[in-house]
Amino acid sequence: MFTVALVGRPNVGKSTLFNRLVGKKIALVDNTPGVTRDRREGFCHFDDVYFRIFDTAGYENETGNSLESRMQQQTEIAVRQADLCLFIYDARTGITPMDTVFARFLRKSGAKVMLIANKSESKAADAGINEASRLGFGDALPVSAEHGENIFYMLQEIVKFGGDKIKTLDEIINKQREDGLSEEEIEYAAEHNIDLTWVDPEGSVRVGIDRPLRVCVIGRPNAGKSTLINQILGEERLITGEIAGTTRDSISVDYVHNDRKMIFFDTAGMRKKSNVQEKLEKLSVTDTLRTLQYTEIAVVVLDAMTAFEKQDLQILELAESEGRAVVIAINKWDMVPKPAEYIEFLREKCGRLLPQLKNVPMVFISALSGRGIDKLFTAMFDIYEHWNGRASTSLLNKWLDRALQAHPAPLVGGKRLRMKYITQVKTRPPTFVVFSTRPDKLPESYKRYLISGIRKEFDFGGTPIRLDLRKRKNPYADKK
Repeated sequence: MFTVALVGRPNVGKSTLFNRLVGKKIALVDNTPGVTRDRREGFCHFDDVYFRIFDTAGYENETGNSLESRMQQQTEIAVRQADLCLFIYDARTGITPMDTVFARFLRKSGAKVMLIANKSESKAADAGINEASRLGFGDALPVSAEHGENIFYMLQEIVKFGGDKIKTLDEIINKQREDGLSEEEIEYAAEHNIDLTWVDPEGSVRVGIDRPLRVCVIGRPNAGKSTLINQILGEERLITGEIAGTTRDSISVDYVHNDRKMIFFDTAGMRKKSNVQEKLEKLSVTDTLRTLQYTEIAVVVLDAMTAFEKQDLQILELAESEGRAVVIAINKWDMVPKPAEYIEFLREKCGRLLPQLKNVPMVFISALSGRGIDKLFTAMFDIYEHWNGRASTSLLNKWLDRALQAHPAPLVGGKRLRMKYITQVKTRPPTFVVFSTRPDKLPESYKRYLISGIRKEFDFGGTPIRLDLRKRKNPYADKK
């Protein structure tokens, strides 16, 4: 697919333009330079054509192994992969020495470049627009990413440049057909009015019924989330470092495991609320929460040396409350001196502190060496099956009779609560309704007893379970 990279020095408005083109505010935007660190991918839909967009970190011409240098390397990868680079500079500031250095790099790389003078909505930008020839890429196209000025004209120029490389929806579907989307699937979609395109939390347009399994990797700062995803991918796709907070916004990466399509989302580390002061960090946490809501599986990464601290428990409770299929990945396991004893300690601690996630899959890994990654995939696929599980109504009611006989419902005001019927109303996560007399009086402890019984009886593993109690309607209530 035709790919456009948004490139330039820090704080020239690349992420603002990225959000404008994908039609969603998915890239973090702040006045602080260097907000974007990893390259972010999205898709733009314009005039029935689609093309891919990379938002990149600001170019700062750094060397060595510093964070800035690794950010720069991600930008250089995007330039190599792109069919067209939108070289963005700040028209109000004018051409800076760093713009000149980056222009030299682009010419040396052989990249195709379209020069964009952003923030050109005022007369103060006229001088900066006229300076464009200094960069050696001809005249600049003046736009305002924030206000949307000239964006339509810019898109027309991109489509004109792309020519036959830019594809329409029909052409994309035909390509998917060539890649394995069957005629039966396409016919099924047409009969059931299923849109073959869909948009994930990153704004990416996807085609096909077989939507990838979406996995959100969350945890405290410096737990090893980015390192884990890099290990899975087998490349340094995400920037890592010993400094906590290296990842600022959620980045998606595609992956295929044994023919199973997946999307992994790397997220910013979540500290406890009292420690989150800066506006940018608050935006990062909000971005993580939004990503969690759009995914099926939450892999919660814990540091083996400090596992199940208060913030870990809050993150796990958050994933459970959102109804995600949860897997706990205990990272840095190669640093544990007595692993056998420590496993039992952690399992006991998890069961005691998180009864609502009883039997949640716990995998012991080393993101750095790759140890345990195969078991992590097994756990993810297993919990996903449980998360989609369904129990028959007849078996549920037979189980309910046995559960009530073993531990009858409590007395309230001298009268025993009566439970008549149970059924499963949805999956993802498994959700059940029990019809009862005075459901508002049922103690939480008895509700937990029922949930625990359902999980054990119907093999729902450690997936979250929802149980709703409703009052059974009296069929004679409206009759005289």
